[in-house]
Amino acid sequence: MVGKFERRKDTVQELTESGATHVGRIAMIIAGAVRDVTREIGDWISDGFEMREASRKAREDEERKSPPPESVPDASDDAPDK
Repeated sequence: MVGKFERRKDTVQELTESGATHVGRIAMIIAGAVRDVTREIGDWISDGFEMREASRKAREDEERKSPPPESVPDASDDAPDK
């Protein structure tokens, strides 16, 4: 027959093992959430870099297609002399 002390020891041992298992599972859930949030933030920042790069390229394309400001005739050049 198992004594009172041994029953209590077994109960404490089971509770400790159960607690460790649950804490481990909770830690895995939190670690997964942190990983997922970090990935989403990284993707969001990458999207910003891509948009900035696309904007820069579009601006450079526009500058290449437009004549330089010096070569555009000024409206005052076409005005009659007084």
